[in-house]
Amino acid sequence: MSERNIGKVISVDSFRAYIRLDDDLKSLYKSGYEDIYEVARINSYVIIPIGADRIVAMVTSVRAIDETELGKNKEAIFLTKSARYLVATMIGTIENSGKYIQGVYNYPILDNPVWYVTRQDLDNIFDQKEKSEINFEDDYYLPIGTSPSFSDYKIKINPDKLFGKHAAILGNTGSGKSCTFASIIQSLFEFEYNGKNLKNAHIIIFDTNGEYRQAFQGTKVNPYKKLNVVNAFHIDRNGMKVPFWFMNFADFDFLFEPTSGTQAPVFKRALGLAKNQKVIGAKPILDKFTERGILSLFDASPDDIKKRKCTQSYGNWVYKNNNEILGLANTIVPNGNQLLTEIQSALSLLGASNTVNDEKNALLELEGKYLEYSSTQNVEQIAIEKNIDLPIWFNFQDLITRFFDEAINEQENSGNRLREFVSTLRLRLQSYLSDERIAQPLLLNQTDEITNALAKFISFILGDFCKVYKTEDTDLFANYYKEHLAKDDVEKLVAENPSQVTIIDMSLLPFEVLETITGLIGRLILEFVSRFPESDRGKLPMVIALEEAQNYIPEKNRGDRESIAKKVFERIAREGRKYGISLLVSSQRPSELSKTVLSQCNSFIIHRLQNPEDQKYVRQLVSAANEDILQQLPILPQQHVVIMGDAVRTPVQAKMNTASPRPNSNNPKFIENWTMDLPNDFPNYEKIAEAWEKGEKYNPTTTNKNEHRQ
Repeated sequence: MSERNIGKVISVDSFRAYIRLDDDLKSLYKSGYEDIYEVARINSYVIIPIGADRIVAMVTSVRAIDETELGKNKEAIFLTKSARYLVATMIGTIENSGKYIQGVYNYPILDNPVWYVTRQDLDNIFDQKEKSEINFEDDYYLPIGTSPSFSDYKIKINPDKLFGKHAAILGNTGSGKSCTFASIIQSLFEFEYNGKNLKNAHIIIFDTNGEYRQAFQGTKVNPYKKLNVVNAFHIDRNGMKVPFWFMNFADFDFLFEPTSGTQAPVFKRALGLAKNQKVIGAKPILDKFTERGILSLFDASPDDIKKRKCTQSYGNWVYKNNNEILGLANTIVPNGNQLLTEIQSALSLLGASNTVNDEKNALLELEGKYLEYSSTQNVEQIAIEKNIDLPIWFNFQDLITRFFDEAINEQENSGNRLREFVSTLRLRLQSYLSDERIAQPLLLNQTDEITNALAKFISFILGDFCKVYKTEDTDLFANYYKEHLAKDDVEKLVAENPSQVTIIDMSLLPFEVLETITGLIGRLILEFVSRFPESDRGKLPMVIALEEAQNYIPEKNRGDRESIAKKVFERIAREGRKYGISLLVSSQRPSELSKTVLSQCNSFIIHRLQNPEDQKYVRQLVSAANEDILQQLPILPQQHVVIMGDAVRTPVQAKMNTASPRPNSNNPKFIENWTMDLPNDFPNYEKIAEAWEKGEKYNPTTTNKNEHRQ
């Protein structure tokens, strides 16, 4: 094979080979039996044979160095000649069987020959062989782009390895991240998998900028050719309703910010009372007799009742010095029999016998039974308070007006002070309830319980709403779904098929609730799949795509508290894989992303990065062997990426396939628009402002339809 020689190895380190090209190689090409082969071009390959194996190295540096040569005669004439050198990063090995594996296990020695790469080598590296049946676990088969250096070769990924261990798409704004993500997902749906198409995919996109709808739902002008397969479900502001009662205490604490010393314990207790009112049940005695004053003297704590030693007024009851009952304050008691009858009725409800026939002893008996009853109920409430994080419905207005008071009344001798301390928190809750921007997406004004709300919401988000949808349902989730079914254009939803792509438009959510809602959705999805029986674990794999991920998983906290969304997605990054949840994070500032999440990503698709901090940070995420390849990041053209990690057979630069349709993320055309004759009613300031005042986006199509109907 000496005819393939182009040079020899002159130095080796752990992942680089330094190569001196042969002096007789006068150009960057060498003729072989079958073709003319390229030598010494950045991103091309060279082969270093080691026994029966062949190391594949990517050329990352080319240089010519003038060397001085000493003449042989005594007069010593110095001549200079130019020698050419390559630096190549060793990235993989072609074994004797022809199989290419990533990594190197056998290193070259000094003066090891170096060969040019042939088409057969490239076929092995890029795995271009046609297979009768794809091995989904091991093969790299899904084409997502082409090689800039070898335009005849497609860059292929393994989807299971891309999504199985989380992935990241990184790059400056305008470098093509959105189109890259869209083209990968579109490629997933266009491909045939051993004769089958995707029909049970679950891809949830948190769309920060509202740009993915047209990429997966198409438009009348450019309908997506496999729309019925994708069956994308777009959730806009009108459909983005996350019931507040799904929140756990950590969510409430993050959103409403109670002080830890005094407000948080009362808030937690009030939530416990609100969420567990159905489980515990209202005390029957209070329900039946409080209005009549029989038990209002027991509204204080049991200890307060025991300490009663002098003339006091408790609610509607007044006592003498000797603790004998004087009667109802401001009320005329017709006769003692009526009072005794009421006390005996209360005793009966407490399980006591009605053998006491005088008022004083009956009331003392009632006091003792009530203390015993209250003690039992307190134990039950404390035990059930462990369920405070369960998604149980309650009335948010009742939380503010009723359950805070109940929580405060349970505290001994500090009711008035607590009310003062908690007043600012109650005002904050009331202000959120009155703020439509916050109240609407969280359903704070929902006064009626939604039947089967949790199942409906989870299936709504995962695209499986058709599995729980009933035509007679009238709740907000069903109504929103019906609106989608009623559409008569290319965005129409197919009722019988699950929606394989769910696009959640986060662009109009107020920043106060953005992290809370995002984190809540992520946590509910994780807890939902974690409740599957072990035999079904991983049978509902899904991808959660975080566009502009720095908004949800920042490395540095904004303020004094850690982001609730960051906690959730870091947990998903650590635990999600075993349940079949994969994260796909996309960001223009990788240095601002959570290190915990990025450290769990095993595949990286990296666009142009010009910020030195971001470049440095990305180099720290990948193996040292790939650092040389990453030197190209500042000069990558649009749509070009460096792909590395488990998803690809070898680290490689690729030109991504063009997304069709593209997301609505095109660069603005300044000169073209500045030189265009625009209609007088563009932009429609009045209609846009009117929609803005309603908290909506202006949609000229919808507006025209509504005007036409009118």
